[in-house]
Amino acid sequence: QVQLVESGGGSVQAGGSLILSCTASQRLHYWGWFRQVPGKEREWVAALSTGSDKPNYANPVKGRFTITIDIPKNTAHLLMQSLEPEDTATYYCAAGTRGQYRPPDPADYDYWALGTQVTVSS
Repeated sequence: QVQLVESGGGSVQAGGSLILSCTASQRLHYWGWFRQVPGKEREWVAALSTGSDKPNYANPVKGRFTITIDIPKNTAHLLMQSLEPEDTATYYCAAGTRGQYRPPDPADYDYWALGTQVTVSS
């Protein structure tokens, strides 16, 4: 069973930065980050496959967040800059091994981490 372990959440003031990391127990083909606020649906944030150098980002984070993959370490990172209070959420990394996937669709991800809290204060 593949396990994903997240780290790096925390609290920061608006305008600050945080980096989230997610390590898998085996190599995976693509990675995504999602976030969720209580009472709302899970929202896709970013995605990248190991065979591509073109990440995908949701509009609210485009230009502020950067997703990268360290293939030898089976680890994905999400660098979050210029954070806003609206970015406050529980962040989940997800990953999969399918031949094709739709980055924003949580159903296309096979493995999920437990989530880490990110709180941005104004």
